[in-house]
Amino acid sequence: MYRHRKIGFTLVELLVVIAIIGVLVGLLLPAVQAAREAARRMSCSNNFKQLGLGLHNYHSAYNKLPMQGTGTLNGPVNGPMAEFSIFSTFIDNNAMQLSALSGLLPFIEQQAIWEQLSNPLLVDANGTTINFPAMGPVPHGVDGAFYTPGLTEIATLRCPSDPGSGLPGRGRTNYAVCQGDSPVVMLYGNRGTRLEVDEPGHGWFTWGGARSSQVSERGVFKMHQQTGFRDILDGTSNTIAMGEIATYLGDRATNSSPRTGQGASGFVTRCDGKQDPNRPQFWAPGEAVDVEDDPAYTIYGRGYQWLSSLPSQTGVVTVKPPNGLNCAANSKDEGVWSVASRHQGGAHVLMADGAVKFITDSIEAGNQNLPTPTRTGPDTNIGGMSLYGLWGSLGTRASKEVISEDF
Repeated sequence: MYRHRKIGFTLVELLVVIAIIGVLVGLLLPAVQAAREAARRMSCSNNFKQLGLGLHNYHSAYNKLPMQGTGTLNGPVNGPMAEFSIFSTFIDNNAMQLSALSGLLPFIEQQAIWEQLSNPLLVDANGTTINFPAMGPVPHGVDGAFYTPGLTEIATLRCPSDPGSGLPGRGRTNYAVCQGDSPVVMLYGNRGTRLEVDEPGHGWFTWGGARSSQVSERGVFKMHQQTGFRDILDGTSNTIAMGEIATYLGDRATNSSPRTGQGASGFVTRCDGKQDPNRPQFWAPGEAVDVEDDPAYTIYGRGYQWLSSLPSQTGVVTVKPPNGLNCAANSKDEGVWSVASRHQGGAHVLMADGAVKFITDSIEAGNQNLPTPTRTGPDTNIGGMSLYGLWGSLGTRASKEVISEDF
């Protein structure tokens, strides 16, 4: 008689098979993760392309680009307003503190949110009856915390690689407008602290707001002043219109939170050496970061409010290269607000002609040991080439610098 042997695997054979499968998974997992990141990066680029189309369609409709620092004002725009500050909280106007992204809404398939924004809103985010005017309150004010349009997260304004979500953000954005290669007056533009045009001797503007703006705001977008394609004399293909930013995650990362407390005249680029020596991409303990140290600043984290025109929310300058350090007087003020991303090795920018380019962290950015101009006096680089090399020249719209390098 013949005995029939049972067909199956021995324990050793099973262990070998499991080990082989484990090795294959270990080899494939990085490739899968890389493929996912590549897909997220492509989606981010597509979002920027939509914003580029929106900018061009807006310009076709109005022959101007949307204005950074737009909105409503209770009283004459250029007249004196006693006891007024752009950080005051109003319910009947927004002190011209809306970002250029607000004007793009109808041109990026966000008509529903635009209708809410452009019409009076009678019910706040909690369902409470309230009389918000058309265009809403100051977005970064107390009432902004209850204004439904500003709290809405818009998919087109978010990079899939950025994990930031929820409070204390009020509707985050990963895309910001380029205001040139200087941080000076990017918060006030051609107006002073009370939104009066050209206030010599008022506040920080010993030189006058309008003149300071003319000299310092050399980007496609200027605070409180509309620009158009005709103003981009360097060519739309050589000029950055918008840049990607990384939203703040509460981790003191140098590319999404500023080294602050440097004072009104201290927008120096020399923040180097203030990072954690063991983790150079994060600020060292003890360095002032307002959004962590002062609860009053928690709503001013980088990219927390797409509706707000504050530099920390929707502004960039081409001083530090992509993913460079952020340096500012405080988290809601003007400063060296850098382009940044959660992608490896660089960040996206939107050129004024609508093209989207990925700029590496290693782009030539001039002498980074130079101090930036201050807001307490004239800019000493009047009419000069950008101090920040190729990167700085890409951020200026009419400096007549020839872009001969590939970027």
